[in-house]
Amino acid sequence: MGRDNIKVNSKDRIKISSPENNRVFKIFIVLMLLISIISIVNLHIEWGKLISRFALLGGVFLKLLKFNFSNFNLILIGFAESVEITILATAYSILAGLVVGAIMAGNITPSRTLAVLFTSISSFVRAVPTMIWVLLFLTCLGLGPVPAILGLFLHSSAFFARSFSESFEEVPEDVIEAVKATGATGIQIFFSVILPASFTSLIAWIAMRFEINFGECRIFGMVGAGGIGYSIYSSLSSYNYGRAGISILLVFIFAYLIEITFTTVKYNLKVN
Repeated sequence: MGRDNIKVNSKDRIKISSPENNRVFKIFIVLMLLISIISIVNLHIEWGKLISRFALLGGVFLKLLKFNFSNFNLILIGFAESVEITILATAYSILAGLVVGAIMAGNITPSRTLAVLFTSISSFVRAVPTMIWVLLFLTCLGLGPVPAILGLFLHSSAFFARSFSESFEEVPEDVIEAVKATGATGIQIFFSVILPASFTSLIAWIAMRFEINFGECRIFGMVGAGGIGYSIYSSLSSYNYGRAGISILLVFIFAYLIEITFTTVKYNLKVN
């Protein structure tokens, strides 16, 4: 059949809205430009001075590449501590996120009141930066890795609760109703239908949050919460760029391995 013989019904045409004709989009762009200009003016950025100092970045990076392996064992201890904090906080927050996310999900929640309550609490916890939670725990518990674990756990749990609940809500309602008709309990529905159907999405959320948690662990060391961050901070403060370079290289390698691992897991899940 030739192309000239193909007739397209006007009712079956797909409507595509062009950003150029979208009034809301134009208003959003204009507002963002105005806010950006106002922010630049209020911050009093000295662009000439900033541009002139960009040339110094090359020298700093060259100094970082002159690796200094003195006290390498201390760097490894700090790095291992960051990894351990990340794993513990993420693992516990996944469990908490699954429970709270199931309560928050509109299609499987046992109580609408509880769903609204936990959604409000989760929004509040996410609104406060992780560093603030860690600092609050530091004032109560003192220096060490425990405040970092608790702060990360709290913020990650709220993150997982929200993201997991959205993944659970994407499961078709008719599938859930069909399983209910067989007499399955809520727990059976959750483990036999909801989790398997949303598992790939959950892995994606976990991978993203694990990377975020490891990144935030690098900052916690600077405030006395342990980890590789202290090594980086102390090295840069004492102008020991070679030692800081080793610490940053370890962080990069581990972050890269995390990405490869989770990408491989997600690929295998899709294939199987």
